[in-house]
Amino acid sequence: MTKDLEGKGAVITGSSRGIGAATAQLIAARGAGVVVNYRAKAPRANKVVKGIEEAGGRAVAVGADLTEDTGAKTLVDAAVENFGSLDLLILNASGGMEADRGEDYALKLNRDAQVNMVKAALEVMPAGSQIVFVTSHQAHFINQTATMDAYEPVARSKRAGEDALREMVPQFDEKGITLTVVSGDMIEGTITATLLDRAQPGAIEARREAAGKLYTVEEFAAEIASLVNKPGLEQAHTELVGGAEDFLSRQ
Repeated sequence: MTKDLEGKGAVITGSSRGIGAATAQLIAARGAGVVVNYRAKAPRANKVVKGIEEAGGRAVAVGADLTEDTGAKTLVDAAVENFGSLDLLILNASGGMEADRGEDYALKLNRDAQVNMVKAALEVMPAGSQIVFVTSHQAHFINQTATMDAYEPVARSKRAGEDALREMVPQFDEKGITLTVVSGDMIEGTITATLLDRAQPGAIEARREAAGKLYTVEEFAAEIASLVNKPGLEQAHTELVGGAEDFLSRQ
């Protein structure tokens, strides 16, 4: 594997499991030092770090709740202190279906926390850096295509987060930083898919039929990683990963 990210520092939010963890492993394998972020489950994050280190990579587990004021700065500082710089920020943390976090939690995490994280990162990111925002087709196309009731607050808040980051493009241009948006369908085996299927039995199967196939966590992580450091990406490019045809046909 090419070591094109050697000497780079990366922060991947929400990377103690699932898509974030799989992406962290792929980015570390290319030479980047990775800050593996978790909110509450330190053992899971430590396991991801151990796997990266055993494969010859560099990583550190850092606990930070992005909805808290100090969360973003904690992650930025960890990248600079451990790896010398922050050159890659992958905004993977997402949520809003948790019953115990309050009704404004989705917007707080999926929009406000994303913007705060980016603002903190911009203070140290050098020209040539990249910010990757991970979203879903259900969120990306929410203004044109309705989604399941259980997911609607999450979808609308994630779209609000994407819009807020797109509004920051002039700042990114000024600093020579590229924003890339990666939108995927429902992903097999993720906590969101599990919760949706519980709220609306048959939801996963219906989506699988409409899309033709649903990506696994590892397959989607590989798509995200393939856009990191990819030459010729336009500013604010949106990559639609799998199953978007039926969304596009409803535009």
